[in-house]
Amino acid sequence: MGSGMSDHGRFCIRAAGCNGLLAVAFGAFGAHGLKHLAATLPADQGARMVELVDTGARYQLLHAAALLGLAGLAARPGFLVLPWAARCLFFGSFVFSASLYALALGGPQWLGLATPIGGAGMLAGWGLLLTAVGTP
Repeated sequence: MGSGMSDHGRFCIRAAGCNGLLAVAFGAFGAHGLKHLAATLPADQGARMVELVDTGARYQLLHAAALLGLAGLAARPGFLVLPWAARCLFFGSFVFSASLYALALGGPQWLGLATPIGGAGMLAGWGLLLTAVGTP
């Protein structure tokens, strides 16, 4: 990345890379390794594990793409809330997905309390994005 890129642009690209890497890794784990483990469990428990990983990976990958879009807007003047929108999207999707991955892997049930916190972070990021262009 060139030295002309803003700190916000670099953050967005790094955050997108982190989210994308984790989404693909956990998605592959869910599609291959976890399905074999899930087959050894009662049907409802195994299906729930796979569903949690699929949901986490889907949200994380979608937000990786959104962060790449925000990186493209980083150089444009007048988008003062974009850095905060990007932070909320990244940390929200990370917390949301990580809590689902942990639950799928047998983590303690109290980790499920983090899932709506991550969801609130994602909602905040999208809400900030709505305000990014200001009023006409």
